[in-house]
Amino acid sequence: MKRGTFAVGAGLLAACALMGFAAAFALAASASGTDTGTTVTTTEPPPTTTEPPPTEPPPSTEPSPPSYPREPRMPERVTIGHVPVGGLTYGRASQKVKVAFARPLVLVVSRTRKIRLAPDEVGARPNVQKAVKRARYSRPGTRVPLGVSVSRARIRQYLERLGRELDRKPVDARLVLRGTKPRAIPAVEGRHQKRLFGARAIRVALQTNIRLPIHLAYDVLRPKVHEDSIGPAVVILRDSKKLFLYVDAKLVRWFRIATGQASYPTPVGEFEIVIKERNPWWNPPPSDWARDESPVPPGPGNPLGTRWMGLSAPYVGIHGTPDAASIGYSASHGCIRMRIPDAEWLFERVEIGTPVFILSR
Repeated sequence: MKRGTFAVGAGLLAACALMGFAAAFALAASASGTDTGTTVTTTEPPPTTTEPPPTEPPPSTEPSPPSYPREPRMPERVTIGHVPVGGLTYGRASQKVKVAFARPLVLVVSRTRKIRLAPDEVGARPNVQKAVKRARYSRPGTRVPLGVSVSRARIRQYLERLGRELDRKPVDARLVLRGTKPRAIPAVEGRHQKRLFGARAIRVALQTNIRLPIHLAYDVLRPKVHEDSIGPAVVILRDSKKLFLYVDAKLVRWFRIATGQASYPTPVGEFEIVIKERNPWWNPPPSDWARDESPVPPGPGNPLGTRWMGLSAPYVGIHGTPDAASIGYSASHGCIRMRIPDAEWLFERVEIGTPVFILSR
């Protein structure tokens, strides 16, 4: 009896153990995510070629830069000295005005020449800071003038130096010899730069900061002698013993003359009449041939005749002679002899300053 009871108890224990093992197995299958059943099949996923999605970078740990207040700007459409600075910062507005003021002035001397004048060459200084401060508090569209300090003395000094270079004296028409005939060279007008006009124009351009070309003005200086009124000229052919009178470069009359001896030749060159005398005295020149001679008063025996036209060549002149037989020969001591009536006629038609050309022909 006791053995039967023991066997029954052992069987119950074995049955309980079997039931516990089954329960544990069922719980393990549920935890792995598979349905309970008699069989559990697992399939591996097929291989894929798609790349994994990009991963976002981790957030930066650096601190963000500090934010500053926006720099103030000029009111819209504001100008300083005709320079638009609306919407610019104060620093950029100042720089723009300085650059615009530093532009050189253009002085027009003539159609073919211009001169550039930098503002600092005449001591001009703009007060940019003051103008920018004023513009900061102006209404939109305001035209703010640019205060400029200008040295009037330095402008005058500059124009004086420039004027000495640009000024020119008038040139009278004159005669030059071409071959044996005189030709008129036209007169040339002179000019004198208007200093006051130029100084004012430069000063206004600097103070207004406007850089339009400045045309320098001149006073015209008129020549005294023009080619149509150039007057008489005398041409002497020494070896040919001829004298020609031209008026306004046109031949009027010619004469036979006497010239200097071989030992006292008549000089060759360009001269002019420097003295005219009626009924002259003859005074001995400082030459060996006249050492023992005495002055001769006017009269029939005077070796100068009745007219004397002294040249710029020392002790040489055109005169009459009482010795008409010497005409056509080399007979004088350097002077040009004419018959007395011919010398009197010529005397009335030449003047102080009349050019005299003497050629060796």
